[in-house]
Amino acid sequence: MSLRPEPSPTAGIVMPLWSYPFVLPLPGFGRRCHSLAVEPLLIRTADASDLDDLTQVFRSASLSNEGDRANLLAHPEFLELNDEAISEQRLRLAEIDGVTVGFATTLPAGHDIELEDLFVHPDWMRKGVATRLIADVVNRARDAGARRVAVTANPHAMAFYLRVGFSGSDQVETDFEPGTLMFLPL
Repeated sequence: MSLRPEPSPTAGIVMPLWSYPFVLPLPGFGRRCHSLAVEPLLIRTADASDLDDLTQVFRSASLSNEGDRANLLAHPEFLELNDEAISEQRLRLAEIDGVTVGFATTLPAGHDIELEDLFVHPDWMRKGVATRLIADVVNRARDAGARRVAVTANPHAMAFYLRVGFSGSDQVETDFEPGTLMFLPL
């Protein structure tokens, strides 16, 4: 099954980030009422049968970032997705018409929920999938009684996390480059 999106964006009205339907501002319009509605998207807990599709999304998304590609190709062990988060039911996947287009993994961290991974297939980037996955993480974190969602953002993802409400500036070391520890209060 092809992971290529079907071009069918529709205009919508701006709604609060955690409301349905989810919409994103169009480039150049800031926070005005011009937006694209997200394709019909199902978010569900992954199971073992999803591992191959999730691995394809993980590898494609990881290698799509030019700034990380050389390091990842030099260390292919970082391109392997294991099934731990799946078996622990911590991985939520996004699918459109039965095609896996993205996923998020979380981990309890004291009174917080840590967003470990957020990956969207390159064909579906900038179409609202990651925003919907963040909304799902937020809703599940609230239901679990968490105070905030934490993430270590790499430099190329900073603008996205700021746009969906995360803040923070503490630098932390990661495997390849420094990241920024950010939080989204719930």
